[in-house]
Amino acid sequence: MTPEEITRLFVRRSNAGDAEGVAALYEEDAVLAYPPGSVTVGRAAIRALWEKVLANRPHFEPEESLPTLVSGDLALTSTPPRDGAGARAQVVRRQPDGSWLRVLDQPEFTRPAKP
Repeated sequence: MTPEEITRLFVRRSNAGDAEGVAALYEEDAVLAYPPGSVTVGRAAIRALWEKVLANRPHFEPEESLPTLVSGDLALTSTPPRDGAGARAQVVRRQPDGSWLRVLDQPEFTRPAKP
């Protein structure tokens, strides 16, 4: 698995309604900045959050990955949302088996309001 594949797996698992599979893309103590304005900490809490979100059967579309920055066992992945609003970014870490898992996930950046 490459760092970019996590985003593709996220879309596939979310569209299948697989909250457990989505949570499995995160390290045990990962931090997810969602819902907007709050944080969800830990795989179990992330799974519970996605169970609620996926109960409404949302549909996710794949988004083109921006170039990934890799430094050893850490990588920064990002995608521009299709609607052009803000950005998405994740820090992922290579696991002992060579796979990658999310450590930090900021799925919704918004542009600051202009003064």
